[in-house]
Amino acid sequence: PRTLWLTGELMICAGVTRGEGTIWLSLQAQPHRVFEGDILILRCRGRKNAELSQVTYYRDGKFLHFSKNNRPVFLGTATANSSGHYNCTGRVKYTRNMDSWDSGTATVQVQEWFLPPVLTALPSHELCEGKPVTLRCQTKLHSQTLAWRLLFSFHKDGRTLQNRSPRPELRIPAAKEGDSGLYWCKASPEGGRVQKRSPQLELRVWTPVSRPLLTLRPTSLVVGDEVELLCEAQRGSPPILYSFHLNGDILRNHVAPHGGPASCLFRVMSQQDAGSYSCEAGNRVSRETSEPETLSVDDPQVLSAPTSRNWLVPGLLASLLAMMVIAAALLGYFRPWRKNEGLFFTCHAKGSTEGHSQLPELTHTQEKDSIGRKRPELETFESWVGKMP
Repeated sequence: PRTLWLTGELMICAGVTRGEGTIWLSLQAQPHRVFEGDILILRCRGRKNAELSQVTYYRDGKFLHFSKNNRPVFLGTATANSSGHYNCTGRVKYTRNMDSWDSGTATVQVQEWFLPPVLTALPSHELCEGKPVTLRCQTKLHSQTLAWRLLFSFHKDGRTLQNRSPRPELRIPAAKEGDSGLYWCKASPEGGRVQKRSPQLELRVWTPVSRPLLTLRPTSLVVGDEVELLCEAQRGSPPILYSFHLNGDILRNHVAPHGGPASCLFRVMSQQDAGSYSCEAGNRVSRETSEPETLSVDDPQVLSAPTSRNWLVPGLLASLLAMMVIAAALLGYFRPWRKNEGLFFTCHAKGSTEGHSQLPELTHTQEKDSIGRKRPELETFESWVGKMP
């Protein structure tokens, strides 16, 4: 058998010789150079246009089509999947030899008009609010189709932003947080039947956090009372990392995965919990610190001596109360949930925590203080941002 590939002629054909060099069958694929979108037709022909019957077509050795009277096979619109090795078998009518003949192999290679487009964002697919960004739909035409003009469409979240324009770019002069989303582009030749879509590109526009407001509830109390620290940044793209500080030292941090405020609740254990409190809010592009708020813890008051003759009972009660306060203070100093160990806080974000598992985990390593107790060393803001996807 011999196989012929005719790449510059009118057709792709293949034939098999038998006996004295006679080519009985040939397979033709039209058009001779197949591009995506072309109508692909296969014909099995006999020598000198001899009529054929019982014709079977194969692709890559597998059955494709059977024609009793040898009608052409229309394979429809050609795609990359149409490429392959084709052959046909059949019988030549009006001959004494009723054997089935084989055409041999014809190779069909469907060529692309242009490469699948790729959507890129310049200067980056992540940017701060107010910055410009350009979306570019990039592709490359085949050398045989350089004269064709491509048209480009841009889409976001199912909406068409630009439809069939010769410009391969879409410019957003001042991006807003609402411009965040999934984008893709399509390219097609003018008047052509082929259309190709790019993979999706996620554009993320970050709004910097505003200066957070810290609220203490209440601001003046005594040992044993509970106090809430509420920190809120009115603006800023989530997730937001909040951290709480006392006299400049970090106490606790917490992630608000969907924005909104964060709250920490703790019980005052001693006068050491008094001081200047502040909070910090940060996201991927900025961080801000609140104005400090002062928390005061009142001293235990010793009741003054009564003037009445019944001073003994109130005096004893006052002494007993003072001893209880001192005992509570000592207990608070030595108990393991002192603030230096960071275990007395109960923190949570106001609102839903759905999706929190997809955010970077806050790392709490352990080190020992001066008397051997363990206390957490909270992860830094820079480390947390570095782990964000």
